[in-house]
Amino acid sequence: MKKTTTDRRGALNETQVWQVYARRKYEEPLYEIGNVMADDVELAGVYARSIYDEFSWIEMVLVPRASMVTVITS
Repeated sequence: MKKTTTDRRGALNETQVWQVYARRKYEEPLYEIGNVMADDVELAGVYARSIYDEFSWIEMVLVPRASMVTVITS
């Protein structure tokens, strides 16, 4: 039986989504560049640095998606 991505994620317990923000210059704001799934912040940092390495970032920030609060919806 072929394992699905969900099965593999469950086996790794990678259930938390982390939003990734970064900037290339100090005068730029942080931009959302994507997300990663990982058990903890250390592993999320490793994933984010390896996946989003196309630029020389001066800052990269991780935010647990579960901590984000929606203020306005349309």
